[in-house]
Amino acid sequence: MAIDAVNLGRIDLNLLVHLNALLTERSVTRAAGSVGIGQSAMSHNLARLRELFDDELLTRGADGMRLTPRAMTLLDPVRTALAQVEAVLLREKTFDPATAVRTFRLGLSDSMEILIVPRLLARMREIAPGIHLRLYNVDTSRLLDDLDADEVDLALSYGSIQQGQLHHKQRVLFTESFLCMFNAEKTGITPPISLEDYIRLPHVLTSLRPGRTVRGSVDEALEELGLQRSVALTTPRFLTVPYLVAQAPVIVTMGARLARRFAADLGLSLSPPPVKVKDVTVSLLWHASYHHDPAHVWLRDQLVKLVAEL
Repeated sequence: MAIDAVNLGRIDLNLLVHLNALLTERSVTRAAGSVGIGQSAMSHNLARLRELFDDELLTRGADGMRLTPRAMTLLDPVRTALAQVEAVLLREKTFDPATAVRTFRLGLSDSMEILIVPRLLARMREIAPGIHLRLYNVDTSRLLDDLDADEVDLALSYGSIQQGQLHHKQRVLFTESFLCMFNAEKTGITPPISLEDYIRLPHVLTSLRPGRTVRGSVDEALEELGLQRSVALTTPRFLTVPYLVAQAPVIVTMGARLARRFAADLGLSLSPPPVKVKDVTVSLLWHASYHHDPAHVWLRDQLVKLVAEL
């Protein structure tokens, strides 16, 4: 995105610092004290900000100053912008998760969201309450483009990204094996599932690439044996799969960690696949521009630790 240098140059970017203080403190006096200027100077800056945004930003109420709806929408973008400027100019500054304020954008599938994010959110609330997470669905076909365009800060992806360039950083988080999951009562079979039953039963398949030829590791394994399966339903959402399997005489082959969790919750049966399905890696990806960012490094470390606990 091109930067409008002419118009941006006319704006005193120190006003963003003062705006953040005003939005956070909701008091001219406290905001002035937090940035080390006088109350009259902060009042003057508030007037300039009101003119800049064509909005009152803070209004008086019975319980003190209140943020206008427009001001509420500025809270997150202003804090994020200041954090990014700080990361660029003050890279050597020690990162303190207990006091840091920053928003991270994570691209990941709903399966990774279920597996990792609940623990991650609990840890953030405990040790880094000012760190906010914004989650996005991941499209593996445009994942590197999203990193290059700064649409996401971090992405979790199944498989290694082979076509990445030097500025695409990657770390393998874990290797995932597969399990079959099914309703023993609906299907009329008990573990371990035989190859004959595996072929006979219709399958549910998850695919994050709608509109393309739908094939998975299972199809490749069966093809080596001269066999093929019948797919009753294809969905991009892992979250619906256990409920589909619980209600119908179908089978799904999915990541072992998530399968164990779903099976325990819904009373479903698990079995090793009767064919050799290749394990898949789950990788963490980011852009090199954030490689040495202290906050970014810290969050990557937190993810690595959380995965190790799984």
